[in-house]
Order: sequence, then structure tokens, then C-alpha cells
Amino acid sequence: MNSGNDAYIHISNSYGKNHFLVDKPLQLILRYFTGRVPDLSSLGSYAGKELYEVADYVDKVANPKLIMWSINGERVDEVWLAPSERLVLDTLFKKFKVNRPQYRDGTWFDHYASIYLISDPGIACILTVTNQTAYALYKYGNEAQKKLIDGMIGELDTITQGATWFTELQGGSDLGANTVQATKEGYFWRLNGDTKYFASNAGLADYALVTARPKGAPSGAKGLGLFLVPKYDSSGKRNFIVRRLKEKSATVSVPTGEVEFHNSEAQLIGELKEGIYYTMEDLMVSRLANSFGALGIARKSYLEAYYYAQKRMAFGKLLIEHPLVQRDLLDMEVYLEGSLALAFKSVDQFQKSWMQTPPYNDAYHYARLLTHIAKNATAEVASHLSKMAMELHGGVGFLEEYPVERLHREALITPIWEGTSNIQALDMLEVIAKKKAHLMLLEDMRRLRDGISHGRDTADMALNKMEDALSYFSSDEPEAQFYSKDVLTILGNGIATIMLLEIGTKLGIERFLELGRLYAIHFLDGKPYPADAMSEAKSLFEIDKIAQVVTNA
Repeated sequence: MNSGNDAYIHISNSYGKNHFLVDKPLQLILRYFTGRVPDLSSLGSYAGKELYEVADYVDKVANPKLIMWSINGERVDEVWLAPSERLVLDTLFKKFKVNRPQYRDGTWFDHYASIYLISDPGIACILTVTNQTAYALYKYGNEAQKKLIDGMIGELDTITQGATWFTELQGGSDLGANTVQATKEGYFWRLNGDTKYFASNAGLADYALVTARPKGAPSGAKGLGLFLVPKYDSSGKRNFIVRRLKEKSATVSVPTGEVEFHNSEAQLIGELKEGIYYTMEDLMVSRLANSFGALGIARKSYLEAYYYAQKRMAFGKLLIEHPLVQRDLLDMEVYLEGSLALAFKSVDQFQKSWMQTPPYNDAYHYARLLTHIAKNATAEVASHLSKMAMELHGGVGFLEEYPVERLHREALITPIWEGTSNIQALDMLEVIAKKKAHLMLLEDMRRLRDGISHGRDTADMALNKMEDALSYFSSDEPEAQFYSKDVLTILGNGIATIMLLEIGTKLGIERFLELGRLYAIHFLDGKPYPADAMSEAKSLFEIDKIAQVVTNA
């Protein structure tokens, strides 16, 4: 029975469940990488209830609105959020301190696991662009700029929100085409240009990271500097204009606008000539966030389908008793867990190298390679699993009144945000051709393969496919580009296979060994699941029935 006025329970089957406690695979993968299971149960409860409902409500009922003019005739360009969304953001920043661990006494694992549980791309984007701003200031800011970090990681009563405004109308992902101009004027710089076209968190951000080209700088991406632009200039006047907010098919909880700079006051971050390097670092942070946001959408889609299948009757029995439905749930879970292992492998390498500075070392370039691979793979998982969840719901899955439809709309941004699959493939090609990052990848995978006893043949197959894929690259650049997206996918599937086997070996859990075998057969080798998968399906996709995992505070 529904108690109180909790109407949302009638439109979602995963609502009210603790999305951390039911996700035993997440807990076990975290244990493998960190040696502990962080206690995220409070966030898991919040993510499965209040946050889940508010995200859906904002999408359907309470979109952010741009207030351009005050009643007193002043240009203000502030965004009006629903009180419920403001409360959610305040809770995530200050109570759960999602942006804090990596800068204080925690790790990037804590941060990205939290983004996974939150999963709503719009709300996670507000946290992420603020984190990116803190990241740049933490590594490259001066002492005055570093003082802003406390407000961005939830340590002050008042939250300081950030933003990253890199792309422009005429170039999109081609940052070398940027035209916003920077001119030195004493201590400050002045920015001019009206082409920042996809400005996430416009109208909310107190400070924004902005790429701009100093007068006299060379063309292309290497001519860009990175600047910190406050909402108000040193005289207290509004420092930039928000021209309008975009009308989007999803991610409406984060306002996305068009921003104009008219002699806007800005502060240089770090060294002028290293702006593009700082920008690319910041994109690594958000690409990993995109990966975990995508996987979080995939998990919520799975949970909706999984619990619906336990309640819906069709042809005289529950959906979950039908072999085809079991096959679909198995397929979703295998794909999701392989990609989760891949994504956390990327975080592991980033954790080891994130304090590197230009010109960087091999470990950093390896982290960058893994990030491109993970970003591409996880976006595909989100799109596929959310589509499958809709299909398993039948006609009701296509109705706007139920959350599974929104989850699919939200998933469709993840292959686009932070660079499409084509961009990830080209960036992967660059870090392989110029930095030889694939050599460290293959060395690492061989090392992991050598420690695998059960499933060694599968690990060998995965490694061979990765080596064969890399052999597609030749000195002919157009040919290398033509094959690069295929290589990107094969590398992702190969790493996912080896990581599942490695996790199963190190934790002594046969379930992960079986997941690795099935992942390799179906996603890496492109073959149907073997006959024995049918008898094992339930033991693999019933994730909430895996033996209890003990968390560590």
C-alpha cells in the first residue's frame, strides 16, 4: 500500500529502492579497484527516491527558466530553478559532498561512483562543470583563484557553481576554430565574442572556464588560452550576457545557453601558451563523468526493466520466467558490467596520473587513451540498455508519463556530450600515433592476462583481437581514420573482457569469470550466447540476490 502522498511509486518500479545496496556488482568492482567498498548507502537511498522523483518532475513539469530582466529594468540573466531542484543540488554539494573527495581525503573513485548513482545527466552536469572548474583552479590557479575551490566542493554555506564554455557555434568540437578574443589590460584580460553556443550552466555559474584566443596568438587550438570569467566584474556589474536557453529533448535540469562577451573581465589560468592542454585535461574529467552518468542511466534502465519483469504477467506467467526476457536481461547485465569494469579501469589510471602537468608522462597518456575508449563504450551501453528497457515495457515504455521513456531520451546525449564517437576515435588515434599510448595499454593487458588462470583462453582471444585491431593503423592517415572507430570499439570490448576475468580471479568470484566469458563470446567475438548461458542467466542478472557485500566507512 502507498503511505502518505508518495504517488511516484505508481509509475516506477525501481523508485524507493536503495540504488547502491541493490547494485552488488558496483560494490564488488569498487572493492577490486580500491580494496574497500565505500559506504554510499545514504546516497543510494536518496538517488533511488527523492533525487529520482525530482529529476523526472523537472523534466516533465518544472524546466529551468531564464530571467533576463528584473522588475526594476536591470539586465540580470539569471536562471530560475524549481525549489525542489535547488534543494537537490544543495544536498548533493553539501550533504553528500560529491565534488569533495578527490581534493581532500578521498579518491576519484568516490566521486565517479557518486555520479553513477546520481545518473541524471542534467543534475550531474551541474556538478561536473563545477568540478571541472575546481580541477583547473586546484592544479593551475593562483592563490586567489584557489580560494574559490571550497565553495565548489561543498565546504561553505554558499555554493559556488562553475562552468566550462569551450565550444563555439562555428567549430563545435573543433576548438581550433574558436574566435572569442582575449586582450590584456593590466591585471585582467578582456574577452569579446558572441559564439559560445552550448554553454552548460549558463545563468547559474558564478565562474566559468572560457577558452579564448589572445591577440596575436597563432591560429588553431594551440593558440588558445584558458580564462576564468566571473559572473560579476570587479566593479560589481554583470560580466557577460546569456542570450537565450536552448530547447532540448532531454537534460533540461541543466540550463544550456548561448553566451556573449562584450569587453568581459577575465583572469588568466596558469601559463598562456598551455591553455589547450589545461582544456584537454578538463575534458578528461568530464569524459569520465559522461561515462559514469551513462552507466548510471543504463543501470536505472535495467532496474526498471528487471523489477517490471517480476510483476508483469504475459501469456500466463511472469515476464521474467520467459526465456527471451531472461536472454534480454542477461544481455543487458553482461554489457553493463563489462563497461563498468572498463570505466573504473580508466578511473584507476586517471587516479594514478591526474597530477601530471604538461608535457605529461606515459602514465597520463595511457589514462587519456582509456578515457577515450571508455567514453565511447559507455555511451553505447546507455543508448542500448535504455532502448531495451523501453521495449521490455512494451507500449507503456513509450509513454511520457513513465520514467523509462525519459531515461532513453537522457541516454541519447551521452554519445554527443564531450565529443562524439568520431571525436573520441580521432583523439584516440592522435594519442596512439604521437604518444604511443597503445604500447602501455598492451603491456598492461598482457600483465593482467598472465595472472588469469580460469578463462586464460578467453583473455588470450581478447588480447589477440586488440593487437589485430591496432594493426589496422598504417602510415596512411585517411585509412587510419577510416578504421579508427572500429578499433575504438574493439579495444573497449577487449579491455572489458580482460577486466571482468581479472576481477573474478582476484576476488575469487566465479560469477565475474562467467561474465567475462559471455562478454567475449557475444560482444567481442559477435557470436550468440552458448547453450549453457540459458541455465546460468538468472544467477547473473539477479544482481540484488548476490551475497551481501560489507561496506567500509
